[in-house]
Amino acid sequence: MKKSIVTIIALVALFACKDNSQKSSTTNEESTTDSLIAVKYPSDVIPFMAQWKILLGDGTYEDNLKDYAKDDFFYVANDGKTDWVVYKTPNSGITSRTSSNTRTELGQKAHWIPETGGKLNGTLKVQHVSTSGDARVAASYAVVVGQIHSDEGHENEPIKIFYKKFPGHTKGSVFWNYEINTAGDNSKRWDYSSAVWGNDMSVVGSDATTPPAEPEIGIELGEEFSYEINVYKGIMYLTFESDGHETVKFTKNLLASEFTKTLPEQIKTLYASIGRDGLERENAYAGEIQYFKQGAYNQTNGKSPEDNIVWSTGADTYDGDIAKQYANGDYTEVWFREASVGAGTEPSEE
Repeated sequence: MKKSIVTIIALVALFACKDNSQKSSTTNEESTTDSLIAVKYPSDVIPFMAQWKILLGDGTYEDNLKDYAKDDFFYVANDGKTDWVVYKTPNSGITSRTSSNTRTELGQKAHWIPETGGKLNGTLKVQHVSTSGDARVAASYAVVVGQIHSDEGHENEPIKIFYKKFPGHTKGSVFWNYEINTAGDNSKRWDYSSAVWGNDMSVVGSDATTPPAEPEIGIELGEEFSYEINVYKGIMYLTFESDGHETVKFTKNLLASEFTKTLPEQIKTLYASIGRDGLERENAYAGEIQYFKQGAYNQTNGKSPEDNIVWSTGADTYDGDIAKQYANGDYTEVWFREASVGAGTEPSEE
């Protein structure tokens, strides 16, 4: 009898061990499966990352972007339908030697001149711009989402594409600026601004807290739009598209300036108070080395508007504390789902 009881106990123990082993195996398989779910990097979403380096809003520099991400600055997010590359940067952090504005922005490794050209495309939505700033300042509440930057001479910018939305407005503006390649002293430089949807950069508030009227035709935060910068044989061809909006195109000669003799009225008004009244050299950016940039170049900073009513936005920065800036809305965040870079191409005739 005792022997039978011992045998039964042994059999029960054996089956229990087998059952535990099976459960353990299943758990291990689930764990292995979970570990095989790949972490997504920006280079998985937009595969052109090998052609870029990046500077983040905390001063981090990286030139190998394959399988690279950094929380709170450069990472992947999903809106329930699509994966997006996120570029996020505070109003105050560590930035490049040529700017006082922070950026989480790609810089193209390849360089070119306008005569040989290049092309950059991007499909994006701006999710956030700074909620603090001075409404009188043209750069307040704005972010640059794509640009061409010169790598010699004055190191000026033939194009910067902006998104700007005032607090309290539902719709923001998309516009692009052309910075003159100044003849002589570059301290006299200025940007000529052209509206795409909404207003150009020169439309500002009547006082520090009162914005201008909301644009009737504008782009909301979270609303998708696309741009193409195509430089071909020295001519810059621009195309802007967004569902529900008219497609807008521009052409700009980068080899021969239209700003060599007189100041546009926009510049007389916008830049008068800071004494920016230079003229451009006749051959503009001809023969000068250029490269593309893309991401989030925050135009809002903590500098005093009394020193520069065009570019010093007087925003909150909490002495550069990035966590506090993020918590209080003092940052910009831009999402891209598609982008490409390459050689300039002959524009199609329409």
